[in-house]
Amino acid sequence: MTFSKKILLWYSENKRSLPWRNTTDPYRIWLSEIMLQQTRVAQGTPYYIKFIEQFPTVYELADASEEEVLKLWQGLGYYSRARNLHYTAKKIVKEYNGNFPDSYEELLKLKGVGDYTASAIASISYNQPEPVVDGNVYRVLARYFGVDIPINANKGIAYFKNLARKVLSTKNIRDYNQGIMEFGAIQCTPKKPLCLSCPLNKTCVALQTNSIDKYPVKLKKAKVKKRFFNYLVVLDENKNTHLIKRSGKDIWQNLYEFPLIETQEEISVKEVIQRLPEILTLEEPHQIYESSDKTIVHKLSHQHLYTKFWIVKTSDRLADGLSPMELDKYPVPVLIAEFINTLKKSYF
Repeated sequence: MTFSKKILLWYSENKRSLPWRNTTDPYRIWLSEIMLQQTRVAQGTPYYIKFIEQFPTVYELADASEEEVLKLWQGLGYYSRARNLHYTAKKIVKEYNGNFPDSYEELLKLKGVGDYTASAIASISYNQPEPVVDGNVYRVLARYFGVDIPINANKGIAYFKNLARKVLSTKNIRDYNQGIMEFGAIQCTPKKPLCLSCPLNKTCVALQTNSIDKYPVKLKKAKVKKRFFNYLVVLDENKNTHLIKRSGKDIWQNLYEFPLIETQEEISVKEVIQRLPEILTLEEPHQIYESSDKTIVHKLSHQHLYTKFWIVKTSDRLADGLSPMELDKYPVPVLIAEFINTLKKSYF
């Protein structure tokens, strides 16, 4: 039995029941694939269901405001995915009359759609023989064939794409592509793979050479950058506060946060007071203190944010201040959302 046939047989017996599995609608396949990039199925599934309920077709998604999309996405992370999703929905409606392109090449032209997503849509929605290569597929192929070329190097990316094409099942590409991804997700897992019950175990190079943990090979990641965030949580006599919209090509673009002082290292309350006029214009008297004596370390993929929230109480009345109830309307990073919940319990 060939590699692809074993994968197909395994998939028919072990596939999970997931809400995007019983459709070939390219809108729903696209939505699920974008959401599951760098996101576990368990975390992404509730978001997928919420999006389908609120935006059942690409037309509703295109008609939504960016803030609506970001708010619904809140907590899923990697927010550029949401912005690209919204942009592409508008493009599909405007330039393609609401119909997704039916070829791999045309799908690649859409913002936020790379090789993997284009291959997934082309194969699952349009039955095109395009192999998908995601993290799960890299791991399965690297272990089974004993390939030690780094998967995050250009040579490795090209090699594995070619290898994936050689072993795919053209007769049942929809199930095969979903099957090999599923196989990597629940059988050939990163840690403690289920080798004893694996249908590929007799011919798996990694298992036969006792080198499962060696594969796949990756080049070392770039050094994690440390950033120091000092949020100024202004509270006036009516307990109203400020949020501002992030802009520029940085993390959390177009999400909301409290006024921010970013520094090279942790700073004292004295330094916060000195720098306060750079960010806020307030009449005295006001009181400034840390909301907690602990620094919050918020970890992103290549950045660690060492964060403090500084309570700034003022006798000024904030002209554009937001009440506690209004804060929930704005899309914010998880770091801010968690502090808002704390703020409500402690100060409102």
